Amino acid sequence: MNYIDIFLEALSAEKGRSQKTLESYASDLRHADESIPNGLMGATSADIQKYLSELPDKASSVARKASALRGFYKFLMLEKIIKENPTSNLELPKRTRALPKFLSVEEIELLISSAGDIKNSVRLRAMIELLYASGLRVSELCELPTTAYLGDKLLIHGKGAKERMVPIHERAKHALEKWLSIRDDEKSKYVFPSNGKDGHITRDGFFKILKKCAVLAGIDPHRVSPHVLRHSFASHLLAGGANLRIIQTMLGHEDISTTQIYTHVLPEKLRETVQMHHPLGHKKESDI
Repeated sequence: MNYIDIFLEALSAEKGRSQKTLESYASDLRHADESIPNGLMGATSADIQKYLSELPDKASSVARKASALRGFYKFLMLEKIIKENPTSNLELPKRTRALPKFLSVEEIELLISSAGDIKNSVRLRAMIELLYASGLRVSELCELPTTAYLGDKLLIHGKGAKERMVPIHERAKHALEKWLSIRDDEKSKYVFPSNGKDGHITRDGFFKILKKCAVLAGIDPHRVSPHVLRHSFASHLLAGGANLRIIQTMLGHEDISTTQIYTHVLPEKLRETVQMHHPLGHKKESDI
């Protein structure tokens, strides 16, 4: 019996995991099953530890594979297929999470302005404005259904089929409504339709247009991507005083620790806050 396939089916049916996630889990688990001498069903804790320690030294990759293994064995334990979990005491390399890259507010403005020089400029401007106003994932933006637009907010079906409500400001709303007013394909269920097989503009298609937009704006195209706009949204909100939990909700992060990477913007903001609001903040050394 192929327990990997059974686990993947359960993930799809019960957890609503995306196809991309399922493919990653399948690849990681099958690689481990082939690499461990007795396979996953006969592996001990030492076997799992040895397997992970011999993987190429990239902490994020090792952690991802370990996560797949933990999920797999947790499922086997819950289904009473095994009696001991070989991943219960795994020691993993510490993940060094890189600080998110983001653009300045001025650069975002330049990017939006340069959209006017691109073919389908109204659509592009609506996509950039919406992405920066809401922090959507690029897949959520490209696959946005028309039913998701609720006037001043968006109803998003994110990872794991989880719903979240994301407010958008007036400027983004205006850009979106301008696009919807000239949008050709009224029969499409997508806000940003396409003639391709997916029926909507693809991630790659938007990525390429955004790069061209960056060049026109005089910004290094290597610094610009849909994910950088998502990072910029979160970083600028936090710098402006938004609550981290609210940003977590808007981004659709399951764990607050994922959102905490944006606190890189805080040291300077905290210094300004102390300088401005502390009772002795305005006093010069000569006054003391």
